[in-house]
Amino acid sequence: MTVETPGTGTGTGAPADPADARQVIRPYGDTTGDGMVQMSFTLPVPAGRRAEAAALQLAGKMGLDPASVVHAKPMGPDFTFFIVYGKVRHLIDYASIPAPEEREYPLLTSQEVNLAIRRALNRRLVVVGACIGTDAHTVGIDAILNVKGFAGEKGLEYYREIHVVNMGAQVTVPELVERAKAENADAVLVSQVVTQRNAHLHNTKQMAAAFHAEYPTAVAGGVGRPLLVVGGPRFDTVTEDDLGVDRIFGKGTTPAEVASYLVHALLPGDATTDQEDES
Repeated sequence: MTVETPGTGTGTGAPADPADARQVIRPYGDTTGDGMVQMSFTLPVPAGRRAEAAALQLAGKMGLDPASVVHAKPMGPDFTFFIVYGKVRHLIDYASIPAPEEREYPLLTSQEVNLAIRRALNRRLVVVGACIGTDAHTVGIDAILNVKGFAGEKGLEYYREIHVVNMGAQVTVPELVERAKAENADAVLVSQVVTQRNAHLHNTKQMAAAFHAEYPTAVAGGVGRPLLVVGGPRFDTVTEDDLGVDRIFGKGTTPAEVASYLVHALLPGDATTDQEDES
């Protein structure tokens, strides 16, 4: 199909309209541009045909037409989990979406991180990490701190110039503050995986408030108090200012990104310049 741009005809003497710079896209399912999407949700009703009819009604109100239930599974006697496949009519102008901001600091190797810390501090950089509140999922904090690391990168314990204290799971905020003070921590890393009822946001705000209260004369993170860093899969709707922390890391963050940020935030601006790799 050919689409003509208005104002491109000949013989009128009028200048042509600017070229259409839009990049209109729609979801891809079976064939390009068919608008098919798949989504999952749970309804608080027993499994059965009536429940499936409710799922299809919800899908219709969300703009899926036609839609079909491709999977339904009871979640106990009173809940049903659904996967629905359907077609949406919505279009997206991809060209109008601004590109996300680039990382404001360079990604460093472990050798560069170690050398920068040694030159700037002449001691090991101290990091205290934990999962706070009732969160018992240590997969996030372990991915960043443990030697085994994540995504092919070794964790912060691998860095010779970083002293890591991993307090594990279900650490209370007072325990975290006390340990950070005892270790004279440069940075505190908190992982929050459990997000039911926004527990991750509540816990993080409580933690930040406790550190701000404990260090009332601090100028900023790393200047009078530890740098406060939080990470997890559901922090994309809030900002650092909302939570009172210095940095938020989302899903897929690697140890190298965290280590590079610590160097960027805690060390002088020229700490990584003119470095030579360690022998």
